Amino acid sequence: MLSTNIFLIGPMGAGKTTIGKMLASELGSPFLDSDHEIEERTGADIPWIFDVEGERGFRDRESQVIEEICEQQGIVLATGGGVVGRPENRSHLRKSGFVVYLKTPVSVQLHRTRNDKKRPLLQRPDRKEFLTTLLEERDPLYRSIADLVLDTDKLSLRQVIREIIQAAGLSKR
Repeated sequence: MLSTNIFLIGPMGAGKTTIGKMLASELGSPFLDSDHEIEERTGADIPWIFDVEGERGFRDRESQVIEEICEQQGIVLATGGGVVGRPENRSHLRKSGFVVYLKTPVSVQLHRTRNDKKRPLLQRPDRKEFLTTLLEERDPLYRSIADLVLDTDKLSLRQVIREIIQAAGLSKR
């Protein structure tokens, strides 16, 4: 069991969920995904929440989930890409665990999300420009709370996990 929480932050398509699941398995810790937690609690998927409540309604739900999850101990959490947009989320994550920014260039994001129909913010014709703008806005916020920044396009999944375990001072189960 982890003595701390590991929080994975970064843009859409960074691999937060994939890496989070592998890392949690490697450490023998529970894995949570904030978007899945929101869907489970509401009984609705993210696109539906965006359609009915708008982005603000979704972000309100996200903040509540982040606050509650941060009260847990010994978990690996994959967050949504926009979680850093609210100061209270950044504060909760920063004080409640080891934060890893999975940095990913727009070209990789585009490739990894090319067939994705579940991300409401990507349902637009100008994906590249939109992702570029989002990354420019969010990169300083990701960096402001990150204990570790990893370029996911330059490392294998195994290398990413090894780097996180080493940087967080953890050992495998």
